[in-house]
Amino acid sequence: MFAASLSLGLVLLPSVFAAVHDVQVGGAGGKLEFSPEAISAQPGDQVVFHFNPKNHTVTQSSFANPCGLKDGGFDSGFQPVPANQTDNFPSYTVSINDTQPVWVFCAQAANTPASHCGQGMVFAVNCGLDGAPNSFTNFKNSALAIGASLAAAASASSTAAESSPTSWTTAAYGDYSIPPAPDATPVTQAVTLGSEVWTTTYSSYPNSPAPTPASADGQVHTVVVGGPGKLTFDPPSISAQPRDIVVFEFQQKNHTVTQSSFADPCRKLDGGFDSNFFPVSDNATVFPTWNFTVTDTSPVWAYCRQTAPTSHCGAGMVFAINADESSARNFTAFQNVAKALNGTTAADNTAPSSTGTSSSNAAAPTLSAERFIAVTVLAFTFVLFLS
Repeated sequence: MFAASLSLGLVLLPSVFAAVHDVQVGGAGGKLEFSPEAISAQPGDQVVFHFNPKNHTVTQSSFANPCGLKDGGFDSGFQPVPANQTDNFPSYTVSINDTQPVWVFCAQAANTPASHCGQGMVFAVNCGLDGAPNSFTNFKNSALAIGASLAAAASASSTAAESSPTSWTTAAYGDYSIPPAPDATPVTQAVTLGSEVWTTTYSSYPNSPAPTPASADGQVHTVVVGGPGKLTFDPPSISAQPRDIVVFEFQQKNHTVTQSSFADPCRKLDGGFDSNFFPVSDNATVFPTWNFTVTDTSPVWAYCRQTAPTSHCGAGMVFAINADESSARNFTAFQNVAKALNGTTAADNTAPSSTGTSSSNAAAPTLSAERFIAVTVLAFTFVLFLS
């Protein structure tokens, strides 16, 4: 009887003492990390991954290919968490079946210079000790090497294009030289957002944000347009992800937000968006808004098409979404093109000036002194002729 009880106790022992290991996915301030980065676990243990703000995955890989999904491996899918969420974070649990190493990475922005894995966001269970060939340090260094290779390839391509005298071109008009457009890389990626799963194909640009929405409703970015004595968008440039909403708040004067292009900053892009004019009086305290929803990670260029009394765009009143600040086509370069071209050929940009209203008390047209004398002489001559 005692032997039978002892045998039963030994059988139950692993499950009774099974441990739960909590791992944080993502860190404070959007840090790209698993914390802790590596653990030891026994068969029957569970690893519970807790997803912090941003949009990450827990995806199984292999030591030989740290940033690629292992055949038959587990994958949490994307778990978007809004930046303002403070509790009830989503989680994903992995059960440990043996003592073999388990290698994990975040698949966000995979195969692009913005790869989370390529920036060292990896994790391991039962890896070798430091100094062993399969140590966590070697695994992480392999992931970082992949990221460095992706970044170097993108940088080399961009630098070669920008430094080549034949690659530079001129703006839409005038002789102003501008850098070449970046090469887009077609990417097809499965996206999981809550209960929604879809496949998206998009053009990935160097240093563009991740294509996966930050949340189902997207984040809201508020941009102030104009204001007392200001010909500005504030902020003038933002980074945004698909489904994010940009709320343009129109303040004093009479402005628009109108899509253009890098090569032609002060003219409306064919098929591009246009808020139309929003006249706002100087004493206004309530301001109208106009929303734009971001649909991909491509750079978006915009301007104010007010031209009275002078071109607002030509004064530098331009705006950008997802401009690559590390390239020659950054926001400042876009603004410089606008100032250089000054919007002078944008004939269709004319609109009502500051308030957009007309006054019945406006002064009547007047004749110059020379014309008044000429009209008087003609009238006097006509009277003499009739007499």
